[in-house]
Amino acid sequence: MDGTVLIADDDKSIRKVLSQALIRAGCKVQTTASLATLIRWIKEGKGDLVISDVFMPDGNGIEALSEIKIIRPSLPVIIISAQNSILTAVEATQATAFDYLSKPFDLIELLRRSSKALASKNSKNQKSNAISSIKKKLPLVGKSAEMQSLYKLVAKLINIDLPIIILGESGVGKSLIASVIHNFSDLRTFPLKTLHSQDLNSSDGLFTFFKNSKAGTILLEEVADLTMEAQSRLVRLLDAAPGNSPRVIATSQNSLIELMQRGDFRKDLFYRLNGISLSVPPLRKRIDDLDILVQYFLSQTSFDGAPKLSFSEKALVKMKSYSWPGNVRQLKNIIVSFIATHRGERVLEADFLTLLQNQPESEYASFGLNNEKLSRNAETYLRSHFDLNGGVLPAPGLYGRIITEVEKPLLKLALDVTRGNQAKCALMLGINRNTLRKKISEHKLDKKSNSKLV
Repeated sequence: MDGTVLIADDDKSIRKVLSQALIRAGCKVQTTASLATLIRWIKEGKGDLVISDVFMPDGNGIEALSEIKIIRPSLPVIIISAQNSILTAVEATQATAFDYLSKPFDLIELLRRSSKALASKNSKNQKSNAISSIKKKLPLVGKSAEMQSLYKLVAKLINIDLPIIILGESGVGKSLIASVIHNFSDLRTFPLKTLHSQDLNSSDGLFTFFKNSKAGTILLEEVADLTMEAQSRLVRLLDAAPGNSPRVIATSQNSLIELMQRGDFRKDLFYRLNGISLSVPPLRKRIDDLDILVQYFLSQTSFDGAPKLSFSEKALVKMKSYSWPGNVRQLKNIIVSFIATHRGERVLEADFLTLLQNQPESEYASFGLNNEKLSRNAETYLRSHFDLNGGVLPAPGLYGRIITEVEKPLLKLALDVTRGNQAKCALMLGINRNTLRKKISEHKLDKKSNSKLV
């Protein structure tokens, strides 16, 4: 046994017998005849296990359990009592004691239960340490509820002997999570080998690959992209795999259940791969993590001569309104791009919007309708033009009125974010500069409000 045991009993002879036995078993021991002293030690962080009598000169050991659980929730407590009634045992159990023994107790049995209690606490600490290590050493960054749940689930899966499917959009970090599971598992001394869908779709060397990959982990990337022939081949390989075959982890951007229901994914392969599945949330579903992700990537990336960057509040707000179709990978690429090319130490809102011109089309979450797409929000708004007429068609010229209604604020915002620079504004909007000048005039936009209407 390994750990420090705190013994609280008003009987000196019991304290001596327990102390000697636990020390011989390899433990460190502190003894007291006072509950107050025991509580003080626990508050100071001492002890890995408590063995306490019920009736003490200054209190009741069972009643003290609730206070101990508040101070140190994971600290195991074994209650011992000369009041060997079923009522005492029930009270101790209901008060969340780890274990209960009546006096006179079998010393060997008490040592066995003490060993079990210490092992339980060490196991909990190992799980907690695994989660902390994942957070510290790998970019599974985030304080959101979604990420906290993911940390806990990954820690539980590390040494479970079942195949795993990791689901999530491109760029969320599926392969990274697979490497976390492998690198923190008992298989970490063996290799992690990755097979992409194009490797699996080709029969050359696939059987040899499985045959030579003893122990370790095989990561099957994007199994939803497998042809039906490759799926059939993979089923046969998994069935023929020997007992010491590697652990299998698969990733997919698409729901394998939906593909299976459509007949595009084999049921037998699904059930061979889907021992346990976990889903990685897209960045837009945990957008509150964006601030710390930005800081993480800024701290992890540097170039010779590059300034130390920071982002303005307005830039971060605008970044949070972007849908990030490429997820965390896209965010990292943008941060690296700014570090490599940005002039100055401050990234402004306009800088981010300019960079977005070369990014995939975004879906903004700033229209107040549960983060729906712009097109859906626009449809909801436009429907009001028809509903207000009570079944009578709107007046002629609706198209022009709607376009005018949308175009004016769009132009104003575009000019604001480009600080009135018409060249940048026209480029961002994808229209001719002369067309932009004409529309500025048509909408009677205030040129004085923009600093560079040139």
